Amino acid sequence: MSLNERNRKKLEEHIFEQNVAHASTYLLETTRQGIRCEKTAIENYETPCTSRIGGDPDLPPQFEWPQTTDGTPMTFLLQLNLQELVKYDESLLLPARGMLYFFVGIDEPAYDIEHRVLFLQDDQLVSASRRHSPAETALEEQFAGYQLGARATLEPPNYAYVDYDQIETDSFSFEDYEDFRFLLTEMMDHDDVATLFGYPTGQHDDSEYEAALMLLTGKQYDYKMEKALHEITAHFAGDETKAKQEIQDTLMLVEIESDNEVGFCWWDAGVLQFFIRKEDLLAGRFDRTYCSLYSS
Repeated sequence: MSLNERNRKKLEEHIFEQNVAHASTYLLETTRQGIRCEKTAIENYETPCTSRIGGDPDLPPQFEWPQTTDGTPMTFLLQLNLQELVKYDESLLLPARGMLYFFVGIDEPAYDIEHRVLFLQDDQLVSASRRHSPAETALEEQFAGYQLGARATLEPPNYAYVDYDQIETDSFSFEDYEDFRFLLTEMMDHDDVATLFGYPTGQHDDSEYEAALMLLTGKQYDYKMEKALHEITAHFAGDETKAKQEIQDTLMLVEIESDNEVGFCWWDAGVLQFFIRKEDLLAGRFDRTYCSLYSS
């Protein structure tokens, strides 16, 4: 997804100011437009349907709480008021109104985690109010609720996705690049707990391959990118160009951090990631998502 003109100029200014001109073409082509959310206050539940992480969701009374396949209530993680987020959605991907909810089952194994992403329209939210889970949830823990604030960010490739040959020179190290990336994302000035549409945290640049393979074919990823590409290509009747575009259009809908105050700890302080195909996102098909976990 291309940068809009305002963000392109902003990135060009940062590249000039931080002496990264040698990688300007690469960065202008690969930097993504993201949204980051940070905790702003402990949730008091006085105002329903605000963006929130942890705690309890705001749901209409007639809405059934999501359950795992064995009938256990899923654990609520996050709700995002899209009207609050839309002004930060530089790529124009999210619905302009309504609410997104994220629920999860047991986070074992780390791939293809049972989950639900729900989307409710404004007219469904009129009667929404704080709802406690009907019983102990899948993760068997109580999480503290926090209100969220959002901001638009520029998201250059992280350490798993960056092309080191493009950014490193004799006078510009990877550590210099990390300082540049931290500056762009403003992550050092904020305690971010969720990121939308950035680069997934991981060890390798293959998260989209894993998600696309599962979403399109239902097959599990065996950490072989070429094999995954071959299987996705087969899904598209041998059209490799379409398969590569599909992988590129597999988006990180949200990445949720481990956070001591909320009580989230994904294995060894890792992250929980939800992916969606761009086509499904634009069509509002939030029933077609993929959830995985990364921990070092």
